[in-house]
Amino acid sequence: MSNDMQTLGVINPRTGEEDFALPLFNEESVVAIAQDLKQQQAQWWALGLSGRIEALARLANAMAEHKAALVAALINDTGRASESELEVDVTISGIHRWCKHAPDLLAKGKPWAAEIPFIELQQDYLPYSLVGVISPWNFPLLLSLVDAIPALLAGSAVMIKPSEVTSRFVAPFNELLESVPALNKVLSIVTGAGATGQAVIENVDSLCFTGSVATGRQVGKACAERFIPAFLELGGKDPALVCHDADPELAAKALCWGSMVNAGQSCMSLERAYVHKDIANAFLAKLVENVNALAHNYPDIQQGQIGPIISAKQIKIVEAQLQDAKSKGATILCGGEVLNLGGGRYCAPTVLTDVTPDMQIVSNETFAAILPVTVVDSDEQAIALANDSDFGLSAAVFSKDVEYARHIASQLEAGAISINDASLTALIHEAEKQSFKYSGLGGSRMGAESIRRFTRKKAYIRNTGVASPWWF
Repeated sequence: MSNDMQTLGVINPRTGEEDFALPLFNEESVVAIAQDLKQQQAQWWALGLSGRIEALARLANAMAEHKAALVAALINDTGRASESELEVDVTISGIHRWCKHAPDLLAKGKPWAAEIPFIELQQDYLPYSLVGVISPWNFPLLLSLVDAIPALLAGSAVMIKPSEVTSRFVAPFNELLESVPALNKVLSIVTGAGATGQAVIENVDSLCFTGSVATGRQVGKACAERFIPAFLELGGKDPALVCHDADPELAAKALCWGSMVNAGQSCMSLERAYVHKDIANAFLAKLVENVNALAHNYPDIQQGQIGPIISAKQIKIVEAQLQDAKSKGATILCGGEVLNLGGGRYCAPTVLTDVTPDMQIVSNETFAAILPVTVVDSDEQAIALANDSDFGLSAAVFSKDVEYARHIASQLEAGAISINDASLTALIHEAEKQSFKYSGLGGSRMGAESIRRFTRKKAYIRNTGVASPWWF
């Protein structure tokens, strides 16, 4: 960081005070870094997959060794402790998982005979030279690296632009990255706001973006103009369907976690529930009991389960949605307000009933510890209401009959359905899933397909020695 680099003041979510100066990388800086990364990428590709695996494994080990520094920075970024520690652990395990599976996933495969018998075929691939990653503020480290790691193993160089709201983790991460020289040459993090992100889009060969639908649409347009692939992971309004034969206690416990974990600040958070009238009373009683047992992590960050609202801009959104719901007749079973605790803003864990589809809190992404519950007359009505949304990220279904649950799940317009559990895609990454509707665009971020997003497929087509009959 040069002495004349401009900075942006960043607010601490626990205090509400500006206590961090974020370096702003301008367009000129991004261009220079991108050019250097592209030059270094050739050597990274020449290193071979085994060499790249060794470098990434060294990164994972360095992260484990310096975990305390990473966690401390993430705590300052997000205002929560246990999730920050889990975030580092999940990121490290993800690196090891990719290193384990990359050889099989990136294998060329043996030549085979085409339908025309004297023609031999073989598949190969070439990575994109420079992959850009623009990541959000809810899981700063994990979502900065979730696409970067498979891209690096595939042979690409990577430029990351994390959210300007949560970039304190960059300094300790860059320090440990220096201990892996081969990787340090092909992985760079540029910090800044929208202008920095725009510069990244204009200088990479492929882009992964995680964020809001509104920004994602603009990112997609910019990538289309440059004729580069865009992989967009956008918003969600994930529904949970509690069927007529569900276990209300199990469903309530699962949905308490799925809607409230990380204070609801996850794209795969369950943000609406549709419960059959036959078990609604039992379910709601258990749900409210579970949610009422949650506490804020204030004043002791090591206590409680609910952290602050991380982004200052999100506070107004949450408050507006709560006010809209109240004004339209929603019933607050618990919570229902945003609290000021020590300068930080915390959403009280909230359960709402008597909600209607025209309420913002039912139709728009909330990103807070809030769960609106709709009582339905039938499971078919629940399916219709769940699908009546612009989003289609993931969902959950609860039923004692697993085959019936699968039948319900097959009718939901979403990329991943958790059955008798909540938000499993946050923890299980082996299965491929895509985002439906406005929740995203592009290949799966999970499963085998994920790493192949960063490769361009090549085919070698060889004549084995026969004069082709179609020649002049």
